[in-house]
Amino acid sequence: QVQLVESGGGLVQAGGSLRLSCAASRVIFSIDTMGWFRQAPGKQRELVAIVTSGGSTSYADSVKGRFTISRDNGKNTVYLQMNSLKPEDTAVYYCQITSSYGPPRWGQGTQVTVSS
Repeated sequence: QVQLVESGGGLVQAGGSLRLSCAASRVIFSIDTMGWFRQAPGKQRELVAIVTSGGSTSYADSVKGRFTISRDNGKNTVYLQMNSLKPEDTAVYYCQITSSYGPPRWGQGTQVTVSS
Protein backbone atom coordinates (compact mmCIF):
# COMPACT_ATOMS: atom_id res chain seq x y z
CA GLN A 1 0.00 0.00 0.00
CA VAL A 2 1.49 3.32 -1.08
CA GLN A 3 1.50 6.03 1.56
CA LEU A 4 1.85 9.75 0.99
CA VAL A 5 3.88 11.46 3.68
CA GLU A 6 3.48 15.20 4.05
CA SER A 7 5.77 17.61 5.84
CA GLY A 8 6.44 21.31 6.15
CA GLY A 9 3.33 22.61 7.88
CA GLY A 10 3.45 24.81 10.95
CA LEU A 11 2.71 28.19 12.45
CA VAL A 12 3.75 31.33 10.60
CA GLN A 13 2.94 35.00 10.78
CA ALA A 14 0.95 36.69 8.05
CA GLY A 15 3.21 37.56 5.15
CA GLY A 16 5.49 34.64 5.84
CA SER A 17 6.28 31.55 3.80
CA LEU A 18 6.10 27.79 4.14
CA ARG A 19 7.02 24.95 1.83
CA LEU A 20 5.01 21.76 1.96
CA SER A 21 6.35 18.45 0.68
CA CYS A 22 4.55 15.21 -0.08
CA ALA A 23 6.51 12.06 -0.85
CA ALA A 24 5.18 8.68 -1.88
CA SER A 25 6.50 5.74 0.13
CA ARG A 26 7.24 3.89 -3.11
CA VAL A 27 7.07 4.38 -6.84
CA ILE A 28 3.66 5.14 -8.29
CA PHE A 29 3.34 4.24 -11.95
CA SER A 30 1.41 6.23 -14.53
CA ILE A 31 0.79 9.28 -12.37
CA ASP A 32 -1.82 11.58 -13.86
CA THR A 33 -1.97 14.47 -11.43
CA MET A 34 -0.37 15.58 -8.19
CA GLY A 35 -2.13 18.20 -6.16
CA TRP A 36 -2.78 19.96 -2.92
CA PHE A 37 -6.14 20.47 -1.24
CA ARG A 38 -7.02 22.18 2.00
CA GLN A 39 -9.82 22.08 4.53
CA ALA A 40 -10.51 24.80 7.04
CA PRO A 41 -12.70 24.19 10.10
CA GLY A 42 -16.35 24.06 9.15
CA LYS A 43 -15.59 24.22 5.43
CA GLN A 44 -15.43 21.72 2.61
CA ARG A 45 -12.13 20.47 1.26
CA GLU A 46 -11.05 22.60 -1.68
CA LEU A 47 -8.48 22.33 -4.43
CA VAL A 48 -5.50 24.61 -3.94
CA ALA A 49 -3.19 23.66 -6.79
CA ILE A 50 -2.63 20.80 -9.19
CA VAL A 51 0.06 19.76 -11.66
CA THR A 52 -0.48 17.28 -14.46
CA SER A 53 1.90 14.67 -15.80
CA GLY A 54 2.67 17.05 -18.63
CA GLY A 55 3.61 19.84 -16.24
CA SER A 56 0.53 22.01 -16.61
CA THR A 57 -0.53 23.75 -13.43
CA SER A 58 -3.76 25.15 -12.12
CA TYR A 59 -4.46 27.20 -9.01
CA ALA A 60 -7.40 28.34 -6.95
CA ASP A 61 -8.03 32.02 -7.54
CA SER A 62 -7.38 32.73 -3.86
CA VAL A 63 -3.75 31.57 -4.09
CA LYS A 64 -2.73 32.64 -7.59
CA GLY A 65 0.47 34.62 -7.55
CA ARG A 66 1.31 33.49 -4.02
CA PHE A 67 1.57 29.69 -4.19
CA THR A 68 3.63 27.57 -6.55
CA ILE A 69 3.24 23.85 -7.07
CA SER A 70 6.07 21.74 -8.40
CA ARG A 71 6.89 18.06 -8.73
CA ASP A 72 9.91 15.79 -8.83
CA ASN A 73 8.88 12.82 -10.93
CA GLY A 74 11.97 10.86 -10.07
CA LYS A 75 11.18 11.07 -6.37
CA ASN A 76 7.36 10.88 -6.71
CA THR A 77 7.28 14.06 -4.67
CA VAL A 78 5.14 17.15 -4.97
CA TYR A 79 5.83 20.49 -3.34
CA LEU A 80 3.78 23.58 -2.52
CA GLN A 81 5.67 26.81 -1.98
CA MET A 82 3.41 29.22 -0.14
CA ASN A 83 4.39 32.88 0.04
CA SER A 84 2.63 35.97 1.36
CA LEU A 85 0.52 33.79 3.61
CA LYS A 86 -2.73 35.16 4.98
CA PRO A 87 -4.78 34.12 8.02
CA GLU A 88 -7.44 32.78 5.64
CA ASP A 89 -4.88 30.26 4.37
CA THR A 90 -5.12 28.51 7.74
CA ALA A 91 -6.26 24.93 7.14
CA VAL A 92 -5.19 21.32 7.05
CA TYR A 93 -3.42 20.74 3.75
CA TYR A 94 -3.66 17.38 2.00
CA CYS A 95 -1.73 16.11 -0.97
CA GLN A 96 -3.35 13.90 -3.55
CA ILE A 97 -1.92 11.76 -6.34
CA THR A 98 -4.02 10.24 -9.09
CA SER A 99 -2.85 7.58 -11.50
CA SER A 100 -4.16 5.18 -14.07
CA TYR A 101 -4.23 2.48 -11.42
CA GLY A 102 -6.56 2.54 -8.47
CA PRO A 103 -8.37 5.32 -6.67
CA PRO A 104 -6.81 8.69 -5.77
CA ARG A 105 -4.28 8.51 -2.95
CA TRP A 106 -4.31 11.01 -0.11
CA GLY A 107 -1.82 12.11 2.48
CA GLN A 108 -2.66 12.32 6.16
CA GLY A 109 -2.75 16.10 6.17
CA THR A 110 -0.50 18.76 7.63
CA GLN A 111 -1.68 21.77 9.63
CA VAL A 112 -0.88 25.26 8.40
CA THR A 113 -1.71 28.09 10.77
CA VAL A 114 -1.21 31.73 9.80
CA SER A 115 -1.42 34.27 12.60
CA SER A 116 -2.42 37.87 12.01
